[in-house]
Amino acid sequence: MSKVEVAIQIAAPPQAVFDTVMDHTRLAEWVTIHRSVRVHGDGRLVPGLRMDQVLHMRGVSFKVEWTLKTLTEPHYAEWNGRGPAGSRALTSYSLSGPDSGPTQFSYLTQFATPGGPLGNAASRLVVGHASEREAHASLRALKAILEH
Repeated sequence: MSKVEVAIQIAAPPQAVFDTVMDHTRLAEWVTIHRSVRVHGDGRLVPGLRMDQVLHMRGVSFKVEWTLKTLTEPHYAEWNGRGPAGSRALTSYSLSGPDSGPTQFSYLTQFATPGGPLGNAASRLVVGHASEREAHASLRALKAILEH
């Protein structure tokens, strides 16, 4: 399993950061590898919410089917994902800080490719540090939006 964990401090209240990261219509503003999203149902933020997201990395677009597993507004959200060829992902957002800000925003993603340890080793060779670079770039974009 590959893991990327990055964090950033944002000069904004946790609720404002949470509202931004959980708004699927704003993903293109800050997620550098985001291409499109389709939300199932009425889009209410409740565990079980599903969305299909198209991501693009290293010249390849792929779809991930996300399900919101855990939600503790405005401090935590966890998504489970299913990607191509049986790959799986887990993404979480953790927010902390006083109600007036600043907010410490921590992003964690773990992904597993099919093929067990051999598949995971191949994934690390193909993706390399691109996932971590993109995560840092996304968090810098989020910070810029919220601190404008």
